[in-house]
Amino acid sequence: MEKNKILIVDDDNMTLQTLSMALEDDYETLTATNGLNVLKILAREDVDVVLSDMDMPGLNGIELLAKINEMEEPVPVIVITGQGAIETAVEAMKLGACDYVTKPVNLDRLALLIEKTLENKRLKEENRRLKQQIREQGPDLNIIGHSAALEKCKELALQVAATKATVLIEGESGTGKELITNIIHYNSPVAHGPLIKVNCSAFSEGVLESELFGHEKGAFTGAVATKKGRFELANGGTLFLDEVGEMPHSIQVKLLRFLQEKTFERVGGTRTLKVDVRIISATNKNLAELVKEGKFRDDLFYRLRVVKIEIPPLRERKEDLDDLVAGFVARFSKLHGKPIAGIDDHAMELIRAYNWPGNVRELMNCIESAVVMARTEVITVEEIPEYLTYKTPGVELNSKEGLLHELERKAIIDTLNATRGEKVKAAKILGIGLRTLYRKIEKYELEV
Repeated sequence: MEKNKILIVDDDNMTLQTLSMALEDDYETLTATNGLNVLKILAREDVDVVLSDMDMPGLNGIELLAKINEMEEPVPVIVITGQGAIETAVEAMKLGACDYVTKPVNLDRLALLIEKTLENKRLKEENRRLKQQIREQGPDLNIIGHSAALEKCKELALQVAATKATVLIEGESGTGKELITNIIHYNSPVAHGPLIKVNCSAFSEGVLESELFGHEKGAFTGAVATKKGRFELANGGTLFLDEVGEMPHSIQVKLLRFLQEKTFERVGGTRTLKVDVRIISATNKNLAELVKEGKFRDDLFYRLRVVKIEIPPLRERKEDLDDLVAGFVARFSKLHGKPIAGIDDHAMELIRAYNWPGNVRELMNCIESAVVMARTEVITVEEIPEYLTYKTPGVELNSKEGLLHELERKAIIDTLNATRGEKVKAAKILGIGLRTLYRKIEKYELEV
C-alpha cells in the first residue's frame, strides 16, 4: 500500500533533515526550502499534507497558504512557528491551516496532528464520494420487474457481488446495465468505497487514456498540472467501463496489463502505480463477434468475462411492463408535482403492443412525456407519443373499436417492416390470406 506523502517546507536544512528522518518510516517525505518550490512540487505530485514553516524568504507561510487555498483541490497545511509567533499561527488557522506546532517541534505531537489531518482529509473525500454516488445512484438500487429472465440477472448480480470477480454485462442500449452495476457494487465488500463510471465511447483515444490512467504535468499540450485518472479515483472500490467494445486497441493493452498486474503509469509518467480496483464492464455489442473480426483483443475479452450477465431486451420480458409503467408514473408524478393516479386500459394496450427498441430507457422517457402532458389524473392514449401509436387522423383511440383498428394497423406495419415488404411472408406471419392483406393495406392507406 502506498504511503501518504508529506511535504516539509523550511529554509533551515537542519530542520528539514530532522523532520524528514523522523517521519520517513511512516510516510513518503518530500522537502522544499521556500514557498515557490512548494507550488512547483504540488503541480506535479499528489501531496497529502504540507508541513510549512512560517518565516521564509520569497514567499512566507501566510502567502503560501493563500496560494494553496486558490488551488482546485487545496492540500491540508500544518504550520510550524516559533514560540514568540503564536499570533501568526492563529492567523494562519483563520486562513485555513489545519493546526500548528511550535519550535522546537515535539515529534509525538506532530505525529498526532498529521494523523488527525489525514483522517479529516479521508472523511472529507469519503463524504464527497458518497454525495457523488447518491447523485449517480438515482432513486434506488432496485430494477423494476419480476420476469423470470430479470430475476435471473438480479440473482446472478447478488451472487457475484460478494466476490472480487471481474464482470461483463451485455445487453442492448437502455436495458439497465448501470443498474446491475449498482446492485453489484452496493452489495459488495467495497460498498463503502467509490463507484466510478466512465463511458469509453464518449472520449477520443488520447483523452480516454488520460481519463482512465491520469497524466503528469507537461505530458501533452494543456496538461498544466498532474491529474489523477479514474483508476486512482476508484481505489478501494469499483470502476465501471461502459461501452467497453468502443475502447481503442492501444488502451486495451494498458487495461489488460492492469487486470493482470493491478499496476499502471500515468500518461507521461514513469512511476508505476498500484491500486485495488474491481472492474465491471458493459457493452451493447457482441464482444465475441468483435474478437472474431479482430476488433477486440481475445485475451482482454477473457479477462473481462470472468462472469457474464446478459440483460434481455424489454420486448422479451413484456410481463414487466405493468410494474415499470406504474413505477415510472409514480416517480415522474412526484418529480413534476402532478397527481397522476395511473394509466387507462386503452393506453396500456398500446404500450404492450409496442416493441420498445430503446428498451426501458425509451419507456421511461415515454411515460415522463405522458405525465407532463396529462390533463387529468389518468393518462389516456391522447397523451401517449404519436410515434408509439401510429395514430390515424380521425380515429378515436379511446373507443374499443378505434383501439382495435389502430392495433391491427400497427401490427401490419410492424410485420411488413420486419419482412422488408415481402407480402407473402407477412401474410403468413399475420395468419391471414394474401388477398386479405392487400385489402387491409388499401383500407389503412399504407405505403409499402
